[in-house]
Amino acid sequence: MSVGSEIVGELGNERVRNPTEMERGAVETIGEPHSVEEIAALVRKCEADQISLAPIGAARTLAQIRCAPAKIGISLRRMARIVAYEPEDMTVVIEAGLTVGALNATLAARGQRLPVDPANPDITTIGSLIAASHAGPLRLSEGTARDLLIGIQFVGHGGRIVRAGGRVVKNVAGYDLMKVMTGSFGTLGIITEATFKVRPIPENYSLAVAGFDDIAAAFEAASKLQDRIALVHLETISPSVSAALGLREKFTVLAGFAGVQSELKHQRDVIAGILPLNMEVLDAERANRLYTSLRDFRFAEDALVSRMAVLPNELARCAAASSAEFIAHVGSGIAALSARGDADKVARWRTIAHSARGHLRMLSAPPAIRSQIEFFDRPEPGVFKVMQRLKSAFDPAGIFNPGCFVGGL
Repeated sequence: MSVGSEIVGELGNERVRNPTEMERGAVETIGEPHSVEEIAALVRKCEADQISLAPIGAARTLAQIRCAPAKIGISLRRMARIVAYEPEDMTVVIEAGLTVGALNATLAARGQRLPVDPANPDITTIGSLIAASHAGPLRLSEGTARDLLIGIQFVGHGGRIVRAGGRVVKNVAGYDLMKVMTGSFGTLGIITEATFKVRPIPENYSLAVAGFDDIAAAFEAASKLQDRIALVHLETISPSVSAALGLREKFTVLAGFAGVQSELKHQRDVIAGILPLNMEVLDAERANRLYTSLRDFRFAEDALVSRMAVLPNELARCAAASSAEFIAHVGSGIAALSARGDADKVARWRTIAHSARGHLRMLSAPPAIRSQIEFFDRPEPGVFKVMQRLKSAFDPAGIFNPGCFVGGL
């Protein structure tokens, strides 16, 4: 039995398990605490014994970015309650082990949703949504989890239970702390609870689809749409992605829109005036089915996959220069890129991103070359010093998911 197993074993044998195949690359042993107090006790023991630990959801991200497994993984699947829901105030407080899909299934009964759309929301926990800063096509109209988060609770150094923000939208106390925890990849503490603003489910979602032979023409049409109307989401995708989604093998523009009937008519007219005659508008079930396939799209398992973020007006140039299959979120300046290759391919993508004042984060790579690749960009020296100071202040014992973040933090 490992030292990590002995520590989490104090939770009780029924709450300790071996990792699955995917989790094995991320952690050696998994504990499933029932309460924030149990997590706090584990943190104190790990600090005393210098044992590394990491919060895990489905472990999709962690299995990619960890060079060596953390000793202990903390799964919050037993902490998956809706703590408080105020439909009239449009706020919800949830434990971090609840999945986005389960939350939205409950909110839908009141015509509301948490408008974030990570890939595979039924296995994406609230904790991983925040910590890994997951987002999907809806980022264009709704922002990301960071924009909707109004309160947070996490277990930090010394097993302290830290709270920031509140349960009402106007309460912005601790807002900077919420920003710090978003996208921190479990390196500063273990998120246990979050408070979000929720929003009404839009009416009559529809999806306009148009194919182009030329990449420049596709991006130009998408840019015109972005300038003319407020869309739910807007993507330009490469031919192979189009074919995998059941569309013609062309550069394809996907424009999602919604509203009451008078809004729909206006938006359809504007879209029809910009997209070519081969445009098709999908309604209801067909629109939702294609949107879900787009949101959950997975590139080839043996390919490099990255996320490039650049100035929006540079996105078309960077996507074309990347020589990759792509899903480009027009208006957000973000594109998922995929191609087979090695570390040199990643370096080339980074050069392209930096030329547009942007950055590139790797999402996945074949196991054989992961150790050769930096998954995160290295920030400017001054910025990195601030990050180092934050890590030292939040995690002086160095136990929270060490070595897997920017610059090895």
